[in-house]
Amino acid sequence: MNFHLFYWKEKGECTMMTSEDIKRRLWEGANELRGSMDASRYKDYMLGLMFYKFLSDKTLEAFQTTSGVTGTTEEIVTAYESAYEKHGDMLLKMLEGLLGYYVLPEHLYQRWLADINDGAFELEKVTESLQAFERNIASTKEADDFQGLFSSSTIDFTDTALGNNLNARSRNVQKLIGLFADLDMVALQKGDVLGDAYEYLIGQFAMESGKKAGEFYTPRQVSEVMAQIVAKTTEVETIYDPTVGSGSLLLTVSKHLSPDAQKSLRYYGQEKNTATYNLTRMNLLLHGVRPSNMTIKNGDTLGPDWPEDPERPNEGVQFDAVVMNPPYSLKNWNQENLKVTDPRFEIAGVLPPDSKGDYAFLLHGLFHLDQEGTMAIVLPHGVLFRGGAEGEIRKRLLDKNLIDAVIGLPDKLFTNTGIPVTIMILKKNRPLDASVLLIDASKSFTKEGKQNVLQEKDIAKIVDTYIERREEEGYSHNATKKEIVDNEYNLNI
Repeated sequence: MNFHLFYWKEKGECTMMTSEDIKRRLWEGANELRGSMDASRYKDYMLGLMFYKFLSDKTLEAFQTTSGVTGTTEEIVTAYESAYEKHGDMLLKMLEGLLGYYVLPEHLYQRWLADINDGAFELEKVTESLQAFERNIASTKEADDFQGLFSSSTIDFTDTALGNNLNARSRNVQKLIGLFADLDMVALQKGDVLGDAYEYLIGQFAMESGKKAGEFYTPRQVSEVMAQIVAKTTEVETIYDPTVGSGSLLLTVSKHLSPDAQKSLRYYGQEKNTATYNLTRMNLLLHGVRPSNMTIKNGDTLGPDWPEDPERPNEGVQFDAVVMNPPYSLKNWNQENLKVTDPRFEIAGVLPPDSKGDYAFLLHGLFHLDQEGTMAIVLPHGVLFRGGAEGEIRKRLLDKNLIDAVIGLPDKLFTNTGIPVTIMILKKNRPLDASVLLIDASKSFTKEGKQNVLQEKDIAKIVDTYIERREEEGYSHNATKKEIVDNEYNLNI
């Protein structure tokens, strides 16, 4: 889908851009401006400032709507300043009621741009603005959703990678601020283009980051397979990603729901890496997810259980859909010295081996899956055939009739690993005699440079085969319980 958009340049003339133009311009700008800085680090600055421009534009739009003020951006900023001088906290409470946040007049992105134009720009004013936003939001209902978004651990303007002295850093940050100067973030969000551009940039940074990308990005085509299976077979009102990364999996599921279901969908996620956790919250907010509909936690999924139902601590909160792309075969995962008596692992009877955390993530997700829900998880192929404790866990899951399907994907789909991976689908409400559907989609792909890519037709075939549970020689097979037992519980496709 290619939306046509209008945006206003400083001079006031109207120019037409497509969403593809915006993506291309922003990515070219990113490459030109970041110089030798590592892509995985530069993304925090670029995406953080892009998000702050969105917060400033939304603040001005809300002020304009309630005050009836019209005119150029400069005139609206001036009117906002005057109204703040006159009404103070009353105006801020009104904006907070509408948006859940506000940016003070003196800290608007537009102020930075004015300072740049006047030759009065000071880098510390940007830091001051970001910190002020966090302080001002601290007492609001949405405090948790915004807290730490612009923390110095994520956006540090003293970082020498931005320039080896203050003047160089100031010049580079000014160029970065200028990259978003003429984009109307409110109009772009209404056209669904802002979130689309943000996701695109996350994906591009992931490809540039290589191995570092695995912690914050699931390739779009893999997300599509998981999302379509979940959305087309389950009534989804709540969704949880225990290794949420940038939030793209949650948003891809949402995209396949009806407009009404999207409005009421409640998003839950947990992320260990703080910078990535910040990315998740920005990404959801840019896609129009209301703060009241999202609960994202900065924490270790394989530490103490979350989210926990205080009334039923041994059950945990359960969700209609659980989707996840955890780190593969994570070593030394059991840092908290969890025991098999942990409610998440009781169903397995044994703990996953300390050298490989794959089943630990799977069991955490399964524990939080509702009786009528669907879970989709990306895993390395080893989980299908490895022995020892993993073999025991796989046997237990099969005996308890919890594995619904195994989908083998091509290798080289991910930027951070060349290994082929599998999507495992789990359900708790399967008929007693249900088969396990095995799909071998490892040969259905197109080569693009060094990567392999699933095309729309490849994705559609996987999803249709799953929904219809159809058999096709060399591609899919419904394995009966007897076949699985005869095969010694080995699920290798």
